[in-house]
Amino acid sequence: MSSEASDSRTRSGSGHHESCKGPGAQPGEGSPARLAEVKQPISAALAGPYGHPWHPLLVTVPIGAWIASLVFDVGSYVVPNGGYLVQGSRWLIALGVLGALAAAMVGALDMLSIPRHTRASRTALVHIVLNLLVVAAYIAGFLWRRGAESGASTVGVGPLVLSVVAVAVLGLSGSLGGRLTFRYGVRVADESTQLTGYRDVRSEVGEETH
Repeated sequence: MSSEASDSRTRSGSGHHESCKGPGAQPGEGSPARLAEVKQPISAALAGPYGHPWHPLLVTVPIGAWIASLVFDVGSYVVPNGGYLVQGSRWLIALGVLGALAAAMVGALDMLSIPRHTRASRTALVHIVLNLLVVAAYIAGFLWRRGAESGASTVGVGPLVLSVVAVAVLGLSGSLGGRLTFRYGVRVADESTQLTGYRDVRSEVGEETH
């Protein structure tokens, strides 16, 4: 093999390696050891085992409850005698708060695995602060609705607006959670583990039958 061909392959391999880093990556930024840290649970029992974190499962409770609560709020203005929707919305808010607190405790364990003074840690901090603001807003909304007149057929304008704002902030926080997972790989199994899901199972079945 000529030296020119060898140099060409070296340059080609180097260019491919740099392109795999993705946009925005800087030379020497981060390390495989740091990335490996955030993929392992602080406690498998409390935060979920490797590759199966509890946090993404638990967040579906508050998200679903609070969005359903907002639907009930709007529905109370559409359906005649919607008092049952008003009451249902308030208890959905309470369910969401309980679910959010459980998700926050588990999420805090995942946050502890993120190295400090990194983009991921800053994103996680903003994510958890926004979530706490949303929880506080819904607790205030629950108490506000409790103090309203009983037997009301529609949700008050004030609590309705508060819920709309809270859902909007929740969506912003959720996008940051997605960045932590899908861009920074927090609690996501490494690529060697992911590749096991793409093996041709036909060969494995053939080996088992022999």
